[in-house]
This record gives sequence, structure tokens and C-alpha cells, in this order.
Amino acid sequence: MKKIFLSAAMLTVAFAFGQKKEITAAVKAIESGDTTTANSQLSQAESTMGGKTYLLEPAVLEQYYYAKGLSLLKSGKTAEGAVYLGKINELAKNKIYTGKDSSKNKVYFVGKQAADESGISGLKEETYSPSLTGKLGSSLNPAIEAANKIAVNAYNAKKYAEAAPKFKEVYNLLNAAGQDNKKYLYYAGLTYALADNKKEAIEVFSELINSGYNGIETTYTAKNKKTNEVENLERINWDLYKKMGTAGEYTDFKTEVSKSLEQELYETNAALLVESDRAEEALAIIEKGLKKFPNNAKLAELQGTAYYKSGKTNEFIGNLKAQIAKNPNDATNWYNLAVLQSKDPATEGDALISYKKAVELKPDFTQAWQNLTYMTMGDDGKAIDDYNSAKKAGKTELANKIIEARRVRLAATVPYAEKWYQTDMNNIDVVTLLRGLYLSTKNDVKFKEFKAKEEAMKAK
Repeated sequence: MKKIFLSAAMLTVAFAFGQKKEITAAVKAIESGDTTTANSQLSQAESTMGGKTYLLEPAVLEQYYYAKGLSLLKSGKTAEGAVYLGKINELAKNKIYTGKDSSKNKVYFVGKQAADESGISGLKEETYSPSLTGKLGSSLNPAIEAANKIAVNAYNAKKYAEAAPKFKEVYNLLNAAGQDNKKYLYYAGLTYALADNKKEAIEVFSELINSGYNGIETTYTAKNKKTNEVENLERINWDLYKKMGTAGEYTDFKTEVSKSLEQELYETNAALLVESDRAEEALAIIEKGLKKFPNNAKLAELQGTAYYKSGKTNEFIGNLKAQIAKNPNDATNWYNLAVLQSKDPATEGDALISYKKAVELKPDFTQAWQNLTYMTMGDDGKAIDDYNSAKKAGKTELANKIIEARRVRLAATVPYAEKWYQTDMNNIDVVTLLRGLYLSTKNDVKFKEFKAKEEAMKAK
């Protein structure tokens, strides 16, 4: 028998032809309402394709997204179907990069990122205009209305975990219809955050930031002469009625431009990343945000927290000092700076100054008073051990110096401990500490008072 050898090029042609035939059959089947046949044809195409959609020419890829999306939609899997149908619009929005891979296969990458990630050089840039979007209206409109209704009702009922994916579904369905309305994707991100689904919220906000979305919208309004009510109009109709002047049905034409949401997107995404202990990713998005908005105080604050969580202490201190220079009246920044300074013996004096500045700005700053108390008191256990060792060794003069230094230190501690107590009167730790301090400084009246307080608290 004669052997038949197929070249790689011929195999590629056979591969592409087979998939095109199956996908075309799937399109015909789904349009005729035969979902079973459509799924069968799609399954065969996907089995051969193995996820390598970049091997499909744009027209065939559009047909695949069309058939797959409608099949899922008609099977009740609206969210999944919306994602596939939305990819049709991506074919129009992105450049198509064509060329050949190392096996001489013709490739079609949608968007520059996919092209760059392929590692293939010499790709040519092309454009593609989808032809099937117009057929989707009858299938998409009811799905859009249903998903939006569920999303809004769930949101109003504070069922955020239910509302968030539905807002995303609305976005994908609108995108499939050719309307890239990222406002609904923004709603999805906010609602995921409210549902404490940080992972999904981060993905959405990252997508919005990378797309350049800023949320700025222009609203066109005019007053209806018949109803005397102000109505929102489409731009084209607004222009038309305005040109009609007094002969038209509307008057009092106005426009309103919404504020940019871009800074909010960076702030929210960075905060979610920090809260998720993804400090390095947070630093990357913060750095990107600060390049665009260098005076954003929230991003600067989050940067400090991210530095701290990632163990970048020096950067954190630098960040705190920069924030303090911009806003010297922020007690929290002074406190955070003091905490870090107190960890280095060389900067303990600076830490005391920073703690004092914090309580000066915020007199009820309990934690700052507590830290100031313990820092002033020092390691009292070590001081006692040193005293006993010196006395046991017969070093009377040294022992006297140690005990005198301790007396001075404890006397200096009392005012800070009293301030701590004034801001935290139900804390038995400060009550016990003050009882001991009054005993050591020979304040018998106060010692008895706080001994009684301590006993009463222990008895509860």
C-alpha cells in the first residue's frame, strides 16, 4: 500500500478547515434553536482546538464566540454566555496581530498583550469588524433587563454577594451588544468589596485601572414642555431638540459632567490589596497611582502601611516622615514613627519626642500614653537584677547609682501612667502598674487608692 505523508502546512490547513466546518455548523444549529447539535459541534471543535483560539482566523473565532455564548445563554448559563459574547466586541476594540509560529501555523492574537506574551516576533497589525453583533439583540435584551433587575434588587436588599456577579453579568451582556459600559463593572467592583469578596473586587478594579476607565460621564437634560419635567436625553436627541429652538418639545437644555473616579479606583484597589496581605502588589499599584496623582494623601498613607507589611522598615519610616512634613498635625503618623524609632536603641530619644508629639495632638491617644509609659520606665526587672548583683558583689556605690537612677525613672513615669489611666480607666494593667509606681515613689495615699481599685476589679 502506498504511504501518505502530510506536511505540517497541510496538517494546519486540515486542522483549520475541520474547526471552521464544525463551528459553522454550530452557528447554523444555534440559530435554528438546535442547542444539542450546536453543543456537539462545539465540543468537537474545542477538542481539536485544545484552547488554542489564536489559531482561528478572526471571522471563525467570532463565530465560535457567537455559537458558544448563545448556547450557554439558552442553557440558562447567562453569566458564562455573556463572557463569551462579550469577546466578540473585544475583536472590534483590539488590534489583531497575525503571523506564524515556530511550526509555521498561522496565528491571530487579539490585543497587544496576547501578542507580546506569545514571544513571536514580526507580527503584523490588522483590524477586524465583527459581523454577528447585530443578530444578538433579541437574545441579549431580555437577559440584560433580567440581570439588571436582579442586581439592583439584591443591592437594595443589601445582598451584596448576590448583586455583584449580576452587575458584572450586565456589563458582559452590554459589552456583547457592542456597548462597553464599564459603569456596571465599577458597580460590580464596589459590590464585591461590600460583600467582602476582596479577590473578585481586586480583579475588577485592576481591570478598570488597566483599561483607563475614569468614570467621567456627561448627562444631557432638558425640560419637557408638556409635562414640565426634566428628562435625561441621549446626546443625539438633545442636540436635535436644542437646534429646533422654540419649535421643539423641550427647553432649558443643560449638561452635567460627573467627577473622575480614577483616584478612587487606585485608592480602593490599593486598600483591598493591603487588607489581603498582598503588600508587594499594593506597592506596585500605589506607585502607579502616585505617578498620576502625586499629592494623593490616601495613597501615600497606604504606601506606608504596605511598606510596613512587606517588612520595608526604612521605606516605611521615610514615608511617615514625608507624610508628617506634609501634615504635621496627624497624631497617628507621629505614633507610627515613634513605634519604629523605639525599636532602634540609636533612635529611642527620637521615639520619645514622637510619642509626646502624638499625645500633644491627640490627648486621648491611649496606646501612645501606654507606650510612652513603658518606654520611660524602661526594663525595671533588669534594673532590679543589676542592683542585686552589684550589692551582692559588694559594689555599694554602683548599687546606689542603679537604685537612684531607677527612682528618678519611675518618678518620671508616673505622669504618663496617670494619663494612660485617664484614657483607659477599666484597664487593670494600668491600675496595677500605678499601684506599684505609687508604692515605689512612696505616695502612700495614692498607693492605697489604687490597691483598692485593683482588688475591686479582680473581684468582678
